[in-house]
Amino acid sequence: MKPTLFILAAGMGSRYGGLKQLDGLGPNGETIMDYSVYDALRAGFGKIVFVIRKDFEKDFREKIISRYEGHVPVEVVFQSIDALPDGFEAAPERTKPWGTGQAVLMGKDVINEPFAVINADDYYGAESFRILADALKEMEGKKNEYCMVGFNIENTLSENGGVSRGLCTVDKDGFLTDVTECHGIERKDDEIIQIKDGEEVPFPKNANVSMNLWGFTPDYFGYSEKAFIDFLTEHSKELKSEFYIPTVVNNLIKDGTIRLRVIPTPSKWFGVTYAADRPATVEMFRRLTDEGAYPSPLF
Repeated sequence: MKPTLFILAAGMGSRYGGLKQLDGLGPNGETIMDYSVYDALRAGFGKIVFVIRKDFEKDFREKIISRYEGHVPVEVVFQSIDALPDGFEAAPERTKPWGTGQAVLMGKDVINEPFAVINADDYYGAESFRILADALKEMEGKKNEYCMVGFNIENTLSENGGVSRGLCTVDKDGFLTDVTECHGIERKDDEIIQIKDGEEVPFPKNANVSMNLWGFTPDYFGYSEKAFIDFLTEHSKELKSEFYIPTVVNNLIKDGTIRLRVIPTPSKWFGVTYAADRPATVEMFRRLTDEGAYPSPLF
């Protein structure tokens, strides 16, 4: 069975200033998601699942999903503030859903095979999808054995401001022992720094970081659902607390339930964290197309 690509596309894009998931950046108006789908299909993925917000479903189907008709089966699921387990309610004043951990849970009824989780607004590179597809095919029929594609921090920085990355600690056998969310990471005076407790501190050079490029088997949903209940028991009435994928992963690693292999990729990330990132991203897709890495149009 071919693995599934699960694309997290429900974010609001607050720093970017709009719905960057729908922004046409390629030579023929292709979105970053289009390139991810194209690379995934070449790597051997067999189905695409998008998690979006219900309020932009119409535009999403017209501008995005219509491109894939005849190429690959597609499912759409929805993330919302009130998509909660029985017995829980969000505070009436809450305005945002519950983070990437909740977003992944929205796929539990439509995914029954090994699957990758990616961000909609990140370009990961064709090699990253080949690496992940090979790993997921090896994971078929297994449980408690997950993976992640890790990036060199040097290949993931924006020229236009600080970024958030998951700093990975890996043991001698290549398995994740911890992933720590770090913020405000940028290059400054030939060094890489991060903002920690309001102060600028060094960030490790050549560190292995997570870009939300995960590989799971369907048993992950059960673990994540239990962890979400535990999270809501403590945080359901808070207005901004979010439930993240690394929260689930870290806890499962620490209690010995799972192992998660970190597979390095040579690929260079680019994307549109900030509106000012857009011109460089447009130019990169034009160059890749001119070099023959992608056809034009993609689909």
